[in-house]
Amino acid sequence: MEIVVIAVLILLFTLVIGVPVPFAFGAATIFLAYVGGYSPDSLIPVGYSKMNTVVLLAIPLFILSGGLMEKGRIADPLVNIAEIVFGRLRGGLGVAGVLASAIFGAISGSAAATLSCIGTVLFPKLEQRGYPKGHSAALLACSAPLGLLIPPSALMILYAWVAQLSVLKCFLATVIPGLIVVVLLSITNLLMLRRNDSIIMNPAEPPAEVIRKASVQTVKATPALLMPIIILGGIYGGLMTPTEAAGVAAIYAIPVGFLIYRGLTLKNFADTLVETAVTTGVVMVMLFVVMILSRLFIFEELPEVILGGLRSISDNPLVIMLMLNVFMIIVGMLMDDVSGVLLSTPVLLPIAVEIGIDPIHFAAILGVNLGMGNITPPTAPLLYLSARINRSQINETLGPTMILIAGAWLPALMITTYVPSVALWLPNFLLGN
Repeated sequence: MEIVVIAVLILLFTLVIGVPVPFAFGAATIFLAYVGGYSPDSLIPVGYSKMNTVVLLAIPLFILSGGLMEKGRIADPLVNIAEIVFGRLRGGLGVAGVLASAIFGAISGSAAATLSCIGTVLFPKLEQRGYPKGHSAALLACSAPLGLLIPPSALMILYAWVAQLSVLKCFLATVIPGLIVVVLLSITNLLMLRRNDSIIMNPAEPPAEVIRKASVQTVKATPALLMPIIILGGIYGGLMTPTEAAGVAAIYAIPVGFLIYRGLTLKNFADTLVETAVTTGVVMVMLFVVMILSRLFIFEELPEVILGGLRSISDNPLVIMLMLNVFMIIVGMLMDDVSGVLLSTPVLLPIAVEIGIDPIHFAAILGVNLGMGNITPPTAPLLYLSARINRSQINETLGPTMILIAGAWLPALMITTYVPSVALWLPNFLLGN
């Protein structure tokens, strides 16, 4: 027990001081294997066998398709549609940003790509309309993790792979929680800005003109909007596996970016291929190391140790789940979403199952937790990225961020955690129990 606690402390310490995530996991793995007397000959095949699956091919393909769509300038029509519909409200352009982030997140599957693309388009408009810079940065940062919840999500593919569950059910489990976050972020944003008289709203127009403009922008956005429809329709229609759908998405993104939106050039296409290769290499090394580390944690009975410690505080499953939520938020604050799901799934899923949580339900809980962790100070990687893109001071964004977390993400987490039907109804309705 002592060595596994030391291994966890090594992992957390190396992450806090800024050691790259794969090396932090590697340090904990080497320590635990050496001190615990485990032979590398028995551990290395574990990592290899776990990674020897076609499901993981979906990860680089979704990364590639998301990068291509990010550079293809598809955010403009998405933002324009939402702006036309909601621009007459005080704070309506912020609602447009939330909705555009949700749609683009469903296309790219990446929180950072969503924030970079939507923020580049929307931040100048928000500034022109008189929105406080700190509020704008906080709102889009809090909207970016929607790409982790609204399918297709690479995060849920990883969770399903580690937990040996249906990818389709994990996709569906996060849909309603994601929509709850969209609604609550929009409402909280409107309430925060309801008395801000410096915000410029769209002039009143006849409904027919609004419909005409929205129709024009919808036609322009149709090629982009077709991408998640093709992916999800192919998967749920039984025509494609998630891996095949990821390949189709990557191929589809190339002509759309080059010929329709004309954002792709030979240079940024090549840059996207290089970025995808680098990201995939990092992810695969991390997958290999984390699979070995998770096996060592299981050998050392870390889930049982954690559950015993939690039950020493309370036997109430609701209280235990609350403590697990706090742990997952901290994990999301310390590391990226991929690392978070790879660490949390093998360690925390057995605990959740032991107290009666359905594994598909836990997929939604984990997704909301890691999404909120990525925007929760003091680390908050998405918050710092948003402030940098918007050229705003980080201290200006902290206050609005905490209000948005309290008004949207935290209630969504509580609803998702303690109302299982929020996560389970859609998978059970479409795919059966």
